[in-house]
Amino acid sequence: MPFKKFTAFLSIIGHDDVRGRNSGYIVIVPNRLIAHTDVMLTLSETKSIGIIIFSGCNIIDATGPAGVFGAANELAKDRGVNVQPYRIQFIGSTVGPIATSAGPSLYASKSLDPAPETIDTLICAGGVGSRSMSFDQHAVRAVAYIAFNARRIVSVCTGAFVLAASGVLDGKRAVTHWAHCDTLAKRFPDVIVEPDPIFIRDENIYTSAGITAGMDLTLALIEEDLGRAFATDVAKEMVMFLKRPGSQAQFSEHLRVQMAPDGKLKKVQQWILDNLAKDHTVESLAERATMSPRTFYRHFKNTIGITPSKFVVDVRVDAAKRLLEESPLQVKAIAVECGFGDEERMRRTFHRRLGISPDHYRQRFSSTF
Repeated sequence: MPFKKFTAFLSIIGHDDVRGRNSGYIVIVPNRLIAHTDVMLTLSETKSIGIIIFSGCNIIDATGPAGVFGAANELAKDRGVNVQPYRIQFIGSTVGPIATSAGPSLYASKSLDPAPETIDTLICAGGVGSRSMSFDQHAVRAVAYIAFNARRIVSVCTGAFVLAASGVLDGKRAVTHWAHCDTLAKRFPDVIVEPDPIFIRDENIYTSAGITAGMDLTLALIEEDLGRAFATDVAKEMVMFLKRPGSQAQFSEHLRVQMAPDGKLKKVQQWILDNLAKDHTVESLAERATMSPRTFYRHFKNTIGITPSKFVVDVRVDAAKRLLEESPLQVKAIAVECGFGDEERMRRTFHRRLGISPDHYRQRFSSTF
């Protein structure tokens, strides 16, 4: 949120000692020498990673990122790095064991109140207990205070509810598990919820989708700190897949079609999928549904949750992604086949929706080239 708004919020919840605090973030970039994939690092400091856990948190939401940061520490040690890159700690409402939704407990070495020493990267795990925690005013006040002093603020899955309740996500783009995006948007209308990406960065705030997406995001944070080559080597050590950018969709748009109810709209959706190259105007689609354009638009949006034009673009992007992954067709031919008309229009759409070009997408995801 804007600094003035955040300062006012902290004052309201009882932290009126924020005057004079630096509103900026000092990013210390370590000196590093990268030679191919054999990465050598010289670090000037250890970054403190604080992972918030609570009763009913998802164990992987917490241990997944911890494990990835831990693997980075082990790899750095193996290469003779003089300073450990990360110091990882779990933070709970109290010091001691915290029961997870899976049954086993995690040990919180620090408590939310009093706040631990300044945290470089604050991560809020998700899980069934996140809803209860988001209604705990004492807890969310403590989270807001710690977040204000952190360089990076992160949520995994439904941990976004806790950050949203603290006010940290106001005016920010955010994501959570796709099944909870609607609830997050309704409960916190000041948060700009985007249901598709596996993770999103908005300034110094990072939110991610369900469970393993938190590990993808952690690799992105390591890449940000220590470079892509080192993050790639961490992924190799963990046998992880370092190819998923945050903009990759949580699930295919074709699954959305399968989730649509039967009837006229379902038939129209199937027609669009089978005829991507045609010009799908609201008028032509309404005629196929035997409705007036106005009625069709309203019914489609209310039933499917998006406008007809957005649906058309979404399924075209989805089809183009599959062809880029699986076929040898040139980008120009794919653009025509999927209804973009020309390569430039498809390129602009990919940049707007995915943040990368069609060529770059093919390089990352192609299984045949």
